Amino acid sequence: MCKNQGDVSADRWFRAVTQRYQNPRVRLVCFPHAGGTASYFRGWGRLVPYGVEVLAVRYPGREDRLLEPLAQSMEELADGVLQAVPGLFDVPVAFFGHSMGASVAYEVALRLRAGAGPSPTALFLSGRSGPGHDRTRGLAAAGDAELIDDVVAMGGTDAQAFADPELRELVLPVIRADYALVERYRARIPDPELDVPVVAYHGDADPALDDDSVAAWQAVTRGPFDVRRFTGGHFYLADHARDLVEDVVARLESAPKEQAARPI
Repeated sequence: MCKNQGDVSADRWFRAVTQRYQNPRVRLVCFPHAGGTASYFRGWGRLVPYGVEVLAVRYPGREDRLLEPLAQSMEELADGVLQAVPGLFDVPVAFFGHSMGASVAYEVALRLRAGAGPSPTALFLSGRSGPGHDRTRGLAAAGDAELIDDVVAMGGTDAQAFADPELRELVLPVIRADYALVERYRARIPDPELDVPVVAYHGDADPALDDDSVAAWQAVTRGPFDVRRFTGGHFYLADHARDLVEDVVARLESAPKEQAARPI
């Protein structure tokens, strides 16, 4: 995964989606959505070219880390990833985050920019509104039925997944905790701004976003900014995984190598 193969913290926080290369051209670190897991990105390993290493973030309280306490804030999640991420920067690293994961990726990038380590070569933020456009729906405190209805309506989980009482008991607390930390979080514009390319992705029928809220990400960087829109809702990436990954990889491969390796 990285030069320091004995880094227990990195192994705890990251799952390899692709093979672990001796000298990858670039590492793409993927941050899952609220209620999501590292497994969400398992299909991406078949979509990237040779030499692009993909890692997915393992949040506490699910899958391999099921017995660990769930995070109570976006800051707690970002701080946890921050402790594990420095060993990855022996090669250029980029972040991709979807929905809640976009906020976690952004917060980690802010911490790196503040002096905790080298900055990523690019920040890909998907399905999330930029600073000043947070929407609080109060669903973290809603009843189980209302919460399930929202999750299913957003397209992240099939309704059948909640039919099994044992599975529902396992999954709902994770979703509720993630919804709560998203509702408490407010993105901020850094001073100084980030100095990396930022790309905002979204579905054209996402009920949680509009053009202004997506464009708000431009304020966080002095680097290049772009918006890429796909057909579909909040989980547009389920139907457009190949096109999305191809776009991300193309942008990574066109990034100036001196910028990619530059420390802050």
